[in-house]
Order: sequence, then C-alpha cells, then structure tokens
Amino acid sequence: MDQLSKVTLEIFTKLEQKWLSHYETTKKIRILSIDGGGTTAIVAGAALVHLEDQIRIKTSDELAQIADFFDVITGSGIGAVLAAMISADDGTGRPLFTAREAVNVIAQKNSELFKVNKLAGFLCRRKMFNGKSMDKALKELFKREDGTVLTLKDTCKPLLVPCFDLKSSAPFVFSRADASGSPSFNFQLWEVCRATSATPGLFRPFPLTSVDGKTSCSAVDGGLVMNNPTAAAVTHVLHNKRDFPSVNGVEDLLVLSLGNGPLCGGSKVGNNGECSTSSVVGIALDAVSETVDQMLANAFGWNRTDYVRIQVNGVGRQKIEEVLKEKGVESLPFGGKRLLTETNGQRIEGFVHRLVATGKTSFPSSPCKESAVSPLANGR
Repeated sequence: MDQLSKVTLEIFTKLEQKWLSHYETTKKIRILSIDGGGTTAIVAGAALVHLEDQIRIKTSDELAQIADFFDVITGSGIGAVLAAMISADDGTGRPLFTAREAVNVIAQKNSELFKVNKLAGFLCRRKMFNGKSMDKALKELFKREDGTVLTLKDTCKPLLVPCFDLKSSAPFVFSRADASGSPSFNFQLWEVCRATSATPGLFRPFPLTSVDGKTSCSAVDGGLVMNNPTAAAVTHVLHNKRDFPSVNGVEDLLVLSLGNGPLCGGSKVGNNGECSTSSVVGIALDAVSETVDQMLANAFGWNRTDYVRIQVNGVGRQKIEEVLKEKGVESLPFGGKRLLTETNGQRIEGFVHRLVATGKTSFPSSPCKESAVSPLANGR
C-alpha cells in the first residue's frame, strides 16, 4: 500500500508540474487600449485613475503602475497622449507619469494643448486649434529632466499609435517594435502624439520625419481610421510571433478598452437638414469606435471576462464619479447592446482582479535590435 501511494504521488506530482508548465507558457497577453475623441479625456482619465488605484489596492503595492501589468498599450488622439505618458520611460525603466499624474497634467495643460486660434476662427468662421501651442505643450511632456527628448523606442512597454498618412493615402501605425528594429521607423514621441491628434477641420495636417530622415508622412487624426485602436493592438499581437510566441488566438488575450464618450449627442443634423463639419467628424469617430467594439464582441463571443469595454452614454461628463457610477453597457455578439447591472467602476475592479492574478508582465522594458520584430511598411 505504501508503494502504491508513492507511485500515485509521483504520478500526480508529474501531472501537476506539466499542468503548471502549460499554464505558464499559455499566460494571457494583456492589452490596454484608449480611444481618441474629444479634448478632455474625462472618461478614459477616470477609468485609468481607478484602474491604477485598484491595482495598488489588490497588490498592496503603493508604487505599482499600469505599465507593470500590461504587455501592450495603444491609444489614438487624446487617448494616445495618455497612453504615451503612462508608458514613456523616465530613464530608469519606470513610467514617466502615474495615471493620476497624467490625467492631472492633461487637465492643467488642456488650454495649451487645445488653444483656439482666434485669427483662423475669425477668417474661416469656424474653430481651429493652434498647432504651435500643442507642439510646445507636447514637447514639454515628453522630455526627461536631463533634457533628453523621448522617441518611440523610449517606452517601458510596447506602444501602438495610429494616424492616417495623406502622402500614401493609407493608415500608418507607429509601433515600438518597428522603431526598435530600424531608425527609419523611430519618431520623436511628441510628434507621434501630435500626428494622431491632427483632427481635420481643427488642426492642419502634421508633417513628421523619422529620426534618420528616411521615412516621412503627412499625418491627420488616427481616429478617422482607428478611433478605437483595440483591433489594431489585437492584430499586432496575433501576428507578432517574435514577441508573443504563445499567442494563437483571442483566447490567449486579456483586453481592456477605454472609450472617451460619444462625441455627438442629441441631433446631429442642423435646421437646414445638413450636418456640420464637426458633426460629420464626430459621427465618423463614434462609428469607428462602435464598429470595433462590435467586432471584438464577435471575436470574444460569450467569453466577455477577457474583453471589457468601458464607455458612457452621455456627452459632456465633467466628474470622475459620474463616469465610474454609470451602469456598464456591452455589445452583444452579432449585434445589439445590453445594459449591465455592474457600474463602470465595478467592471474595472473585476478586470483588475483577473489582471493582478496573472502577475506582473515580464516583457522586456528596454528593447534592442536583436529582440525586435522586422519593420513593416504597413499593417503593424
């Protein structure tokens, strides 16, 4: 009987080791996506602050930050600015800003980032933002204390930022993986954020060139093609076997997508029966975000704990508490939406519980050429 017990114990020990080994190799890749749209980022900002606060509570680590628990971070427009701020490397391998610091800085610098160009507004009879004012504000954000100007390579975690290139008439996705592989795909971080924020009708197209001068584009708002960049991040991970060899499908992903509230509320049509330019842009951005959400709902099917979308229904929200207390809404596979019993705050808390259980990410914070994927011209 003792011999049988020993054999049984040995068998179960080997099975347990094999299971644990399999569990480790199939660890989910965590993606954080932040929508563009608007200028205040109230919704995404509220979600990010609550997300980081909950991570610190559940890990009992007052210094824990969002980048510690995500493998890929992506953002478009104002969402890209936030994404870059919480993933930019301060020189020690740690994020340049905490979530709360990033949200507070955006609020403090909002009038500089989105300064109305009065002369242009007077001449064109429509509101235009001052590009030079935004340039100055972004340059100050993405510069270390020693004066080092940060580039796309200088991030703690892989960063993806979309824009639309007028020169090639195609989407262009800035990627840390590409930037690490070639200086021809590395750009100054402030320019990347400026490119994805160049909303037509509000900013002029923004020209930028890679650090080696070999790649250039004339960028407009990434939101026009990827206002909700979640699908771009999922595609990037699924097709990047060099960095994510264990990922075979969406079942290997854990995704948190943060909306920024609908841009168009009430009637989108004026008294003359026509849409204004700003309304058309708002409709386009909302449509892109909702379409991507529906695509992800279909991809994840009924396994909705691995894909969580935080969004609000109202427009013009001004308080973090209102965003977090609003009932959550999720898209259903094959169409339609349903109102949840959980609030947005509770949904984030539930996601953090799963996020923390997977442990801190082990993805290298300082990429080198040897570990980077080969640069691609399109579809990063």
